[in-house]
Amino acid sequence: MNVVELLRAAGPLLWVLAALSVYVVYTAAVRAQTLARLGRDPDALIERARAVTAESGPAAALAEVDRAAHPGSAVNVLRAGLGRADRGPEAAQAAMNSALLAEDTRLYAGLSALGTAAQIAPLLGLLGTVIGMVNSFLVFSNTTNPTPDQLAQGISEALINTAAGLIVAVIAYVARNALKARADRIATGAERVREEVPAWLAGRGRGVVPEVALNFDSVPAVGATR
Repeated sequence: MNVVELLRAAGPLLWVLAALSVYVVYTAAVRAQTLARLGRDPDALIERARAVTAESGPAAALAEVDRAAHPGSAVNVLRAGLGRADRGPEAAQAAMNSALLAEDTRLYAGLSALGTAAQIAPLLGLLGTVIGMVNSFLVFSNTTNPTPDQLAQGISEALINTAAGLIVAVIAYVARNALKARADRIATGAERVREEVPAWLAGRGRGVVPEVALNFDSVPAVGATR
């Protein structure tokens, strides 16, 4: 029995697992591209915004941020805060809180679907295993002396579906964890911006804007589950 015959013997559940694997790979690739865009290094732009805030005020800093058109989550939170800075630090804080919630939705979108796929795939493989073993027993019950080829079809259906389910589950699980770790790092950087911008605005009211080193490359992944 060659590979093509083995795949045919696996039955319709193999096609379900194949479709699930395509979905997992597609979702992981799309999310990886999105996180790469949202996680672009914002350090230089944030430092410029801090300096402009100190010299010319938050409105000029907002114009600087808008000109850069940076797509990162941290910059989006900064933009929200600067846009409400004229109403005071509390209004800026509230705007950044809302922006951070929106960014969390963008960062973690699709990860629950990958987790669900990682859980469902082994169950589908197990279902295929059960169906394959039932088919093998049916051969025994319907045939006095079953041939190896007759038995092989049911056994092939059982083993191939099991292997396919485990492969899809491993891919989905690894992809979800890697993407979540990346999203955690980006979210931590955005949270740091939310914490520091009110200090810029309060410091400017006293004539001083504190220098804050925002280096997102070394930010560890947060441990909280999102």
